[in-house]
Amino acid sequence: MDEPILNIEERAAINAGRWFSTLSPSLRHDILRCAYVKRYRDGELIAARGDPPESWMACARGAVRVSSTSLTGKQITLTYVEPGVWFGDVAMFDGEQRTHDAYAHGDTTALCVARADFQRILAQHSELYEALTRLQARRIRQLFGLVEDLNTLPLRARLAKQLLHLARSYGLPSLADGNEIRIGLQLAQEELAQLLGASRQRVNQELKSLERDHIIRIEPGGLVIRNRQALLGIVSSDAG
Repeated sequence: MDEPILNIEERAAINAGRWFSTLSPSLRHDILRCAYVKRYRDGELIAARGDPPESWMACARGAVRVSSTSLTGKQITLTYVEPGVWFGDVAMFDGEQRTHDAYAHGDTTALCVARADFQRILAQHSELYEALTRLQARRIRQLFGLVEDLNTLPLRARLAKQLLHLARSYGLPSLADGNEIRIGLQLAQEELAQLLGASRQRVNQELKSLERDHIIRIEPGGLVIRNRQALLGIVSSDAG
């Protein structure tokens, strides 16, 4: 499924990425000039735990599900990489094996930079070292925040926070009601529960409660946020 170039929407997603858009034009040019495109079908393996670090990647379309496998053989979803986000840079630095599995969630396009090209760009652009340091610092802050939330916030607040994040990353305006936001990333309740560190049954109960309160709507194709302010209120009241 390899294609020679990104299409217009995919390139726009890469260029609009929060981190990539802050780089200098010359650095962005050199990264894109040596990058190649790979396309994956839903559920297809992108990289496996234990693989050598062959490429640095960015999601250009769809999503990348990052997961690990427990000692009992259960697969646990850790996060979803959205369009415009780069990943795999830690293994590029230390040369160690990849620590997690990465799968396409939906039809997915990845922009890839081979490790040799990555190292060459690092040698030519000291700016990339600083930019990647900032990127890692942001990820560490997010990780600490997730750990803190897991230990201090009730499930309802964690769920509200996750729904707000999904709305920012994958939100689509509802054609029926401009005030509603449809989450474009389709997640099974088990997958959502894994992100929250809770059981599917408990997450289902909280989703039903939010639906009864007219804050969200559960549809066969996914979730619709009806009242974003109410979700913000749940997060702020429990965080306070």
